Amino acid sequence: MPDRSIAPQIKDAVDFQFTLPQIQQHICNNDLPLYFYQGGSQDVIQIDWVFQAGIWSEQKTAVANAVAAIYKNGTTLQSELEINEALEFYGASLKVACGNDYTTFTLHCLSKHLLALLPVIFEILTQPAFAEKELEIYKQNTIQAMRIKLLNCDFVANRHIEAALFSKEHPYGRYAEIVDIEALQRQDLLDYFLANFASDLCTMFVAGKYADSDLALIQEVFGKEKWNQFATKKTIEIKTINPSADKHFNFINNEEGVQAALRVARHFVPRSHPDFIPMQVLNTLLGGYFGSRLMSNIREEKGYTYGIYSYIAPYKHASMMMISTEVGRDVAQASITEIWNEMEGLKNETIENEELLLVKNYMLGSLLSDMEGPFAIMRLWKNLILNQEGLEHFNQRVAAIKTVQAKDLQALAQKYFVEEEFFQVVVV
Repeated sequence: MPDRSIAPQIKDAVDFQFTLPQIQQHICNNDLPLYFYQGGSQDVIQIDWVFQAGIWSEQKTAVANAVAAIYKNGTTLQSELEINEALEFYGASLKVACGNDYTTFTLHCLSKHLLALLPVIFEILTQPAFAEKELEIYKQNTIQAMRIKLLNCDFVANRHIEAALFSKEHPYGRYAEIVDIEALQRQDLLDYFLANFASDLCTMFVAGKYADSDLALIQEVFGKEKWNQFATKKTIEIKTINPSADKHFNFINNEEGVQAALRVARHFVPRSHPDFIPMQVLNTLLGGYFGSRLMSNIREEKGYTYGIYSYIAPYKHASMMMISTEVGRDVAQASITEIWNEMEGLKNETIENEELLLVKNYMLGSLLSDMEGPFAIMRLWKNLILNQEGLEHFNQRVAAIKTVQAKDLQALAQKYFVEEEFFQVVVV
């Protein structure tokens, strides 16, 4: 029995050894890459089908999200009701998420139900109906939701800052208007499906507690023969970024509004750049967690906001750094001034060791929680694999967080916290 009168030793996260468990890979008979990791104490499994299909791949605005929204709402053989009943009968969950670069199908279920569920999922992936009725319901709901969102200054600010950074013609800056939703036709969805969803454009990730026979069944259903052969591996077209010549924007979304949404953002280096990982440390210190400098100043000291955050978004073909908050309309400019003040402070003053250690422990502690369980471990690996990275990148990330010094961060602040490089959007 432990002696409860003696407090346990406190150990900093920087002293921990971080080991990301290895996963296994198999190339199926149809050339589909399958990554799998076995672990956990419960007989639960997660399967991801990740397709090279996101907003980047759409030829018509708003198509990618529409496809993801109604993809599983019925097939050519079964109605939406029958599909949902089949999933619910076995206590399974199937979600479809569309992002800038990928569309992901995620199945959660008990391992023992795979035999019954996998044919249903295969039917969904290969024979979606995209029924006219489902499309009309989607359009009505989406338009109604958008009308409400357009009254929200936060929603509007996100649209404008990305358009300023990348241009509205670029996939990362493009956003849908109501007229774009209204213009969607069933054939648009079918064309997008035919061009983007095939075994040749898919990567599978399996994690959880399962038997070898379960893995064999997955390969039998999805990896034996090519499916949806009408889509072929495509050459990614790198689209030109045309940022706005103007960098400061002020929009009145509501004349009587008392709240303002602020966005301060700049283009940033890709994940492969040597500055990327240490800049994540600097970004965390600036505004990446609840104890950050921006939060301490603008929320706790000034009382201008409930929350302000800074983050780095590394998309597949570009990256950006963004500071985001909502403040009172009357203190919008004062809040922006304080953002620049905090950046200037990091450029001109050396970070105290105590503050830097706190940030390192926070980041590494978060990483430890990201390695909790098979699903989380596979999520880390999925991020590495989709970005053509391996275990070496993970180890470099840990080492960089542990070893970066205050002088390194000050040099990075001087390099990247250049006011002239930032775009600024204020929406009331």
